Amino acid sequence: MTLSVLFVCLGNICRSPLAEAAFRQEAGRTGLDVEIDSAGTGDWHLGHAPDVRAQATASRNGLDISTYRARQVSAEDFRRFDHIIALDAKNLADLKAMQPEGSRAALSLLLDHVEGREGQAVADPYYGDEAGFDVTWAEVTAGAEGLARRIGQARG
Repeated sequence: MTLSVLFVCLGNICRSPLAEAAFRQEAGRTGLDVEIDSAGTGDWHLGHAPDVRAQATASRNGLDISTYRARQVSAEDFRRFDHIIALDAKNLADLKAMQPEGSRAALSLLLDHVEGREGQAVADPYYGDEAGFDVTWAEVTAGAEGLARRIGQARG
């Protein structure tokens, strides 16, 4: 059975597409069979490609995210995905508020999967410069590695 993971930030143009890319890379490296996507709780950037700085950061790390397109979280996502991973506490609270009764999705913060970083938000680089995207990349990569390790251990 294929596991499914959705990464969620506010606009789905910076943090969550980078988290999706980092987790795709880690799943490929570790051989995890997993469906991966990203979305935003807001609707400002629907259909837009990731921020050009996010694309540049991914490219520097060997990944092309130029074909990703922003979308908004839907009620169906709570039935479709096993794990919905928020990038900060506000988005996690919004997800908990919109989670339908009886949904199968387990909600968590990405950095909950990194020892010593539980409860922390992934840095939001949107209003900063290019260097902020490198910080975000380091955090989503650490989160992706921790999440993949936990999923791998749970699957035996």
